[in-house]
Amino acid sequence: MPRAMIAAAASLIMLGGPLAAQDWPARPITLVVPFAAGGGVDVSARIQAQRMGELLGQQIVVENVGAAAGMAGGQRVAKAAPDGYTLLIGNTGTHAFNQSLYEKPLYNAVTEFEPVGLVSESPRIIIARLKANEKTAQFGSAGVGSGTHLPCVLFNLAIGANVTHVPYRGEAPVMQDIIGGRIDYMCATIQSGAAQAKQGAVKGMAVMAEKRVAIIPELATTGEQGLPGVEASVWNAFFFPKGTPEPIVRKLNKAMSDTLDDPAIRKRLEELGLEVVPPERRTPEYLAKYLPAEIERWAKVVHRAGISAD
Repeated sequence: MPRAMIAAAASLIMLGGPLAAQDWPARPITLVVPFAAGGGVDVSARIQAQRMGELLGQQIVVENVGAAAGMAGGQRVAKAAPDGYTLLIGNTGTHAFNQSLYEKPLYNAVTEFEPVGLVSESPRIIIARLKANEKTAQFGSAGVGSGTHLPCVLFNLAIGANVTHVPYRGEAPVMQDIIGGRIDYMCATIQSGAAQAKQGAVKGMAVMAEKRVAIIPELATTGEQGLPGVEASVWNAFFFPKGTPEPIVRKLNKAMSDTLDDPAIRKRLEELGLEVVPPERRTPEYLAKYLPAEIERWAKVVHRAGISAD
């Protein structure tokens, strides 16, 4: 190839990122939600997608790919072209829990995604129906490796209790059995757990967070009750496929952050029991450091408890 053509090609490659970002988005963006429609992640994703699309000038179309504990949707994005038109909302389950729960997860959460930014957190709340003997006590969850399972495992390890785990198909039936006295406790989502505790149907034991939450401010945290470090907030974050040009990542990150700063959007997310993270925790750099730390943190819990989802 003539030297002039090589130089021209190199110049185009160098300019590709900025030019791509300048024209991006030129068509609708697909936002993959790795869970079924109607769930908490899906609802929050749709709220954000509408506003982000308005800010970017293109529609963001939500596609639900709910299978394999969220990994099917994650894999769909990991294998997509890194052109800024396929986006994923991932969470603690899809990008931290799964990396150690499965011997061969469908993707590497660190190396196969481009971090865009952390969005929100939702702390777990420990609720109970009665104080049972450890030998006969049972705790329930929405399934092995779920966001209502591993937080309780963390709690059990911290207090040195060996409690029988009863997995259910979803959080609602666990809640019904706690209210009915057929199971002893669970680490529920903050919104559902706080609502039942306020009604007196169950007893709120602790919020698994560093600080108290607005939805149930009277309930002390695990740290306040002598268990510092026993925090469990399920977080949500946006990811592109690895290799997506940095200018596109930055442009979406700004739209994301501006969306979270919108008072109306923030109010709707908080009504879902989500806490919007502060601006300094929304950057791609923060998520890139936070994710490996979360994977390592929960891997210790999984391995100590001998849990496997295979």
